Amino acid sequence: MARLPRLIIPNQPQHLIQRGNNRQPIFHEEEDYQRFLAWLKEAARFYQVAVHAYVLMPNHIHLLATPSDNVGLALMMQKVGRFYVPWFNNKYARSGGLFEGRFRTSLVDTEHYFLACSRYIELNPVRNGLTTGPLDYPWSSYAHHTGVRTDALVTDHLLYWGLGNTPFQREAAYTELVMQGIPQDEVDFITASVLKNQPLGSDAFKAELERKTRRQILPAKRGRPFREPIPPRPEP
Repeated sequence: MARLPRLIIPNQPQHLIQRGNNRQPIFHEEEDYQRFLAWLKEAARFYQVAVHAYVLMPNHIHLLATPSDNVGLALMMQKVGRFYVPWFNNKYARSGGLFEGRFRTSLVDTEHYFLACSRYIELNPVRNGLTTGPLDYPWSSYAHHTGVRTDALVTDHLLYWGLGNTPFQREAAYTELVMQGIPQDEVDFITASVLKNQPLGSDAFKAELERKTRRQILPAKRGRPFREPIPPRPEP
């Protein structure tokens, strides 16, 4: 059966995950991360995709990004792959694909889940035991959001700007949000949504997407469809 096209809506944030093939590492050393980020920044600008948050893990990546059209997100990832995979294969004397098929995406309910998704992404190294705090991990957007360094890859979202009137206020408010952590049920919901290519939002949000896109998103109701009873035939 043919796969459904990704649910992409221009100017609507997407949570994206791309894994290494068979969970194998896609980064080994500092140069690998730096090369990937440089090509990602170039491709994001070329295809007009705003990257709001990211983390590069040893065997997968997460992005929170807003494409300006229906195709820019896929073209951005294809462009990065065309540069990074041959370079990586040549460096480590390997051949074949590096990534696990198509990347997965989850359309994000901006009002209710954007900041949660950003925190989820930047706390990924902590959840995976790579570091005790998000600031100790160099390959994410957390240092940018907390004012430790400026990251040219990151485009701040309006919701981030809404955290305060000054850079200091925004950075302090965001730091406090991240330090609060994320409840495990919310972590599970965000994870399941992106792995299943399902929108990240409430049923009301998904129902509105169904109306706009004319595409089934909510689970189909079980059982046979309801039928009106057939009225009795009049007696002769």
